[in-house]
Amino acid sequence: MALVLAFGVVLLVSVSLSGVAARTILSTALMFLVAGALIGQGGLGLVDIPSDGPFVTVLADLALFTVLFTDGQRAGLPALKEGWRLSGRALGLAMPLTMVGIAVPAHYLAGLDWPTAFLVGAILSPTDPVFASAIVGRKDVPVRLRRLLNVESGLNDGLALPFVLIFLATAAHESADLGTVAIELVVGLALGIAIPAVVVLAWRLRILTAEPRLQALGPLAIAVILYAACHLTHANPYLAAFVAGSTIATLDKVAAERFEHFGDLLSETTKFAALLVFGALITPDRISDLSVGDWAVAVIAILLVRPAAMLLSLLRTTLPARERSVAAWFGPKGFASVVYGLLVVQAGLPTGDHVFDLVAITIALSIVLHSSTDVPVAKALRVEPPDNLPTGSPEAPAADDHR
Repeated sequence: MALVLAFGVVLLVSVSLSGVAARTILSTALMFLVAGALIGQGGLGLVDIPSDGPFVTVLADLALFTVLFTDGQRAGLPALKEGWRLSGRALGLAMPLTMVGIAVPAHYLAGLDWPTAFLVGAILSPTDPVFASAIVGRKDVPVRLRRLLNVESGLNDGLALPFVLIFLATAAHESADLGTVAIELVVGLALGIAIPAVVVLAWRLRILTAEPRLQALGPLAIAVILYAACHLTHANPYLAAFVAGSTIATLDKVAAERFEHFGDLLSETTKFAALLVFGALITPDRISDLSVGDWAVAVIAILLVRPAAMLLSLLRTTLPARERSVAAWFGPKGFASVVYGLLVVQAGLPTGDHVFDLVAITIALSIVLHSSTDVPVAKALRVEPPDNLPTGSPEAPAADDHR
């Protein structure tokens, strides 16, 4: 119950300060991370959450699935077609370059063998723009930039998983079944298209009509069915989640619009819960065990590797230089990296704890840097943060922005 109470208190505080956060470098994501560290064993010791327990894995898995499903509904097929060149460069060039760029310092500075170093590179290659909501979540930011970051993060989580599994098997001196990995990707893609398509087409029958106040629950039901189907068939759930959201947006814009606000709240709630638990895992003992080389890897991954990889991939594109710089900077590490890092711990790899600690500190550093710089960067794009936000007064106008 201590964890539930802490979540309620921090949620209330973060909602109450969200207006301030939307205008300043204060970040709600950072509030939950710090609160988790305070109530964990490295702080007040109110909760004890083992990193190799199923609770952490399931929560991070649900949070990532929910975020990807919601983000997918902002990227229907027409939007994907329109921005495929930029997104393709980010996925086909920037992501592999990031993987290799992190593996090299992980080997030479953190002392990991090459298979484990590439495993770290694969774990930290996905991005998560939910920590840059002042950029991705604002409709007055150039649509091509929002779409690039949204599609990149939505697809690279699922695409990174096969590499994580292959390098994990290699580091454990086991043979990776490439056929199985490929099947999981294909089945995830197929389920992500088929399940929502069948439901949406069925909704076109005259007998199937939803009451307006319940329409938002339709996509939620699809998400629950898809999540269970992926885990029962061992399909790639993250690729399936984003593709399913995109399929709904393509075939039924009304359903996507009805779900948007509810989906945003749902993904925010699961994200904050996962951040609170993740913060509780970051203890002084873990941090003190990290070497100078480990810290250097984390800093290099965020400040050098991601920006350089993205800038290289966007060379000779029509994207303005300022927007290229923003896309290069906003490559935050998030729930996909948490989930994949936990896979290493649960696999019993001899260097599993070292890998998880390295991944954890990189994610924590990324959350601090990216979630506290989204508003200044938005201002640099000449996008002003929301002002005149409502207070407790009942006649105050509603604001359309959240963070």
